[in-house]
Amino acid sequence: MESKSWGAVVAPVAGAVALSRVYTGVHYPSDVLVGAALGVGAAFAVRGLVPTRGQLPPAGRPHTRAPRLPAGKGLVVVVNRSSGPGNGPLGGLGGLASAAADDATAPLRDALPQARIVECAPGDVASALEEAAAGGCRALGVLGGDGTVNLAASTAVRHGLPLAVFPGGTLNHFAYDLGLETVRDTCRAVASGEAVRVDLGRFAPGPDGAREGHFVNTFSLGVYPEMVRIRERWSPRVGGWPAGVLAALRTLRGRHPLEAEIAGRRRPLWLLFAGNGSYQRLGPTPGRRHDLADGLLDVRVVHGGRLPGVRLLAAALSGPVSRSPFHAAGRLRSLRLSGLAPGTLLAYDGEIAQAPSDLTVDKLSEALVVYRPSMTAPPL
Repeated sequence: MESKSWGAVVAPVAGAVALSRVYTGVHYPSDVLVGAALGVGAAFAVRGLVPTRGQLPPAGRPHTRAPRLPAGKGLVVVVNRSSGPGNGPLGGLGGLASAAADDATAPLRDALPQARIVECAPGDVASALEEAAAGGCRALGVLGGDGTVNLAASTAVRHGLPLAVFPGGTLNHFAYDLGLETVRDTCRAVASGEAVRVDLGRFAPGPDGAREGHFVNTFSLGVYPEMVRIRERWSPRVGGWPAGVLAALRTLRGRHPLEAEIAGRRRPLWLLFAGNGSYQRLGPTPGRRHDLADGLLDVRVVHGGRLPGVRLLAAALSGPVSRSPFHAAGRLRSLRLSGLAPGTLLAYDGEIAQAPSDLTVDKLSEALVVYRPSMTAPPL
């Protein structure tokens, strides 16, 4: 149901196993038929409870036009060579990150041979994007994770350029929510000039004394920035996913006290989350945005107190988190925070920085033009 190619491989094997059970006399034919019915029913039940991305419409509106670049002429794509699955537990053995980047750029080079591709290390991504945008390109492209996309989105808005996002990171939340599952999806949009306008989240003051910072996915205070910091410390040793599990276990055990003044009232917080657009449930937890231009922040707060992480986990296991008394949620156009203690960390699109004592979180409505193919456009 999810992959025709894998289905073509697995279905004959499953059928052979079913026939062998009857042939060897281990089971009656009715046993095999009932077992097959249970398996198929379980698959449909899971799809009903936890709809996959393929069942949901891609998030993007309103539609707009961007420069049509059939062979990629005028497009500059900045590639973060450290993004993607190469950053796993074997990332330091054999240059898997570079191999992953090469695999991702191969279809890009084939479909858009006249595009200029700039490959660089993580520390050089910002300068490469700025140089490309200032160099007179017609569209700015980026291949990397959400942190890299964040830099590209800010640069594209600042220079008034459309952005081509090529999925090349570990998670690719922004690209997937737009319906960009593969590099070829973006190539098809660039060739046809199909695009959508999306909101860009903003917080001010920004990191490192900047006037403002931006986020394409999420902004958060409290436990999540701490979890990101722990994950980054351990991921070079054990890999991204194991480091994420370790970080989650560490943060769930602690209290991580945080206090902030919200709407004139000082509150103890364990986590404050603001999403760029309203997140919809994908199973028991928020997982996907249906509209990236709704003008709203999806704000969720987990109150502080005794063992807040354990309480939140228990609430998630027992049903939707939104029903928990320790959790509050709302859709806002802006959020004002003040009274943050020195040294408080904030996170935006997986990056962490020192938070100012006072800040405002809001959105730049429909500020970013992103290439996204029409659902009726023919494949390349």
